[in-house]
Amino acid sequence: MSQIKSGRKGPQADDTVKGAIQFRAGGSAFVVVDGKRDEPSIQISPDDTDVALPGDTVAVRIYRGVEGRRPGERVGRVTQVLERGRETVVGELRREGRNYFVAPDDPRFVQEVVVPDPSSSPARPVPHPGDKVVVKLGEWRRREQPLVGEVTERLGRTHEPKAELLGIFAKYGLEPHFPADVEREAASLPDRVSQRDAEGRLDCRAIPVFTIDPDDAKDFDDALSIEDLGRGDVRVGVHVADVSAYVKHGTALDREARKRGNSTYLVGTVVPMLPEKLSNGLCSLVEAQDRLCKAVFLTFGADMQVRETTYANTVIRSRKRLTYRQAYALLFEDSLERVRALPVPPKHQTGSTGRALRELSERELGDLQAWVRALWRIASVLRQRRMAHGSLDLDMPETKIFVDPEGYADRLERIEQDESHQLIEEFMLAANEAVARLTRTHRLPSLYRVHDEPDPLRLAEYRQFLATFGIKVGDLTRREEVVKLLKILQSHPQGYTLRTQFLRSLRKACYRATPDGHYGLHKRDYTHFTSPIRRYSDLVVHQVLQSHLARRHEGARHDVRGMDSLAEHLSITEVNSTEAERESVKIKLLEFFERELAKKKRTSFVAVITDVRRHGFFIELVESMTFGFVSADSLGDDYYLLNEAGTALVGRRKHRSFALNGRLDVVVDKVDRFKRIIDFRPA
Repeated sequence: MSQIKSGRKGPQADDTVKGAIQFRAGGSAFVVVDGKRDEPSIQISPDDTDVALPGDTVAVRIYRGVEGRRPGERVGRVTQVLERGRETVVGELRREGRNYFVAPDDPRFVQEVVVPDPSSSPARPVPHPGDKVVVKLGEWRRREQPLVGEVTERLGRTHEPKAELLGIFAKYGLEPHFPADVEREAASLPDRVSQRDAEGRLDCRAIPVFTIDPDDAKDFDDALSIEDLGRGDVRVGVHVADVSAYVKHGTALDREARKRGNSTYLVGTVVPMLPEKLSNGLCSLVEAQDRLCKAVFLTFGADMQVRETTYANTVIRSRKRLTYRQAYALLFEDSLERVRALPVPPKHQTGSTGRALRELSERELGDLQAWVRALWRIASVLRQRRMAHGSLDLDMPETKIFVDPEGYADRLERIEQDESHQLIEEFMLAANEAVARLTRTHRLPSLYRVHDEPDPLRLAEYRQFLATFGIKVGDLTRREEVVKLLKILQSHPQGYTLRTQFLRSLRKACYRATPDGHYGLHKRDYTHFTSPIRRYSDLVVHQVLQSHLARRHEGARHDVRGMDSLAEHLSITEVNSTEAERESVKIKLLEFFERELAKKKRTSFVAVITDVRRHGFFIELVESMTFGFVSADSLGDDYYLLNEAGTALVGRRKHRSFALNGRLDVVVDKVDRFKRIIDFRPA
């Protein structure tokens, strides 16, 4: 527990509040009070957690006259568990003598679960020590007694890709299979778009339409079209898969999609919101197939201002499935032969590869390049204006983990938000804003993507944190100061970490039935419209837009009260999926670096020193943004001491220095997959 300040001989009990408890790996915890997520959490020492487990709803007594380590932080103890947050836990079955227990995968779940001999459990096949299992938790009423449970399912051998994946499914309640009635409805849908389906729609099959997505995209929600209207006018179409044409309100497909809320993208696989026939078939805008869409058309004049915005039901046929890498090459590579050489993604990593660029004729490839460049000319201006207006550049590089055909992590790639990503982003933002403005001005019951203004106290606290890194900025409640800060962090050695901390100081974006604006984008009107294959919120917005296009203003049978509860539900499912996706990335990173240990010649990684301690220093790998630790014992050539400033380890004899923000080459030294720790040593 953090040290506490008190002018009293001992803490005095004050209010009792209710909230959700979350643990840290060391056993301490914090409680977020119900309905007050923007207030400082209540800190709980390991000895004061009683019989609470991660995610439980608990009653907490706050101590009066006691302050935590940070300003405004409160300290308390758990007095009662009101509701268990989970009935099961996933972990490794172990044995000591005649006793069996399960060590949970989550290092924040600090209690081991004592289980009876698994040969008598209902799990089949019978689990053995070293297996990954699901345990149903029993009653735990007294802290001095062990937590008990029963093994209910064997998932496989610990650390095997399939077992790890099934463990995530079990932990986050993800279901890869669909109920029988949903599968029946999906099976009854046609295999392809018929001419009857296309009737009454704006036919865009003769105009240039194409998609741009990641290498490993499993489904393709959106496509862009471009038309030269003459006299300097250009019309850009944002075509989005018309899932609402197949998933009707109130059907089994609709109910299951609503329940799931969104697709969940784990490393190497996806738990889809819709059955494969829709998500990878009828609704995926694959190359050379007719598809039904809803579209926002933006007509730009020579000054790049929007002259007209229209909406339509369309039918399209994508000319090309482009990857971001291919689109970037078309933007900046003048040699079409070098563009042709770019490979298509491996089949096991994507929902559709599309034709290789080398299969396109000279004219096809030249036209494609002209269209991509014309779109970027518009998108680059939109981006410049958006940033000048105060939109925050919160795009972060990410580490993409690619898997081999057996599911093992075999390659890491740093993905930057380059111009090919920005091209797509700008038009998606424009379409989302246009639809939100339409539903607001016509007062249609709908969903909006809302990002509230940040808490001034948290911004002030973050500003103090920046000062420890020598970064001085003004009042961060002023948008211009935030813009200035983000520019500083772009070139700062620890910019990624500091930008991550800034994002944590902001409120989370969520869904709401009211158009309350978006702080990060600095937009009054914003919704999610462009991904109805993977987000139910977008499907709802499509249903609302259809009511407008059909001149039926009842909001596709969604009422305002229903929208409120739906928005809350979708915000919850989004958080659950985000946490599952992060868990998947952590597991696969550990798997990747553990496999490095088996190599005769280990890969050397460039790292930045992010924090220095007496016993070693923490690092961040530049390419993969992976965090790890280098022990002073691994330095080997000298005895290292922490300097007076606490910013460097300095060799006593040779005076070699490992200083904060310094760079060095490292190799993997140890991987602890249970504690989720990676140790490195100098290469």
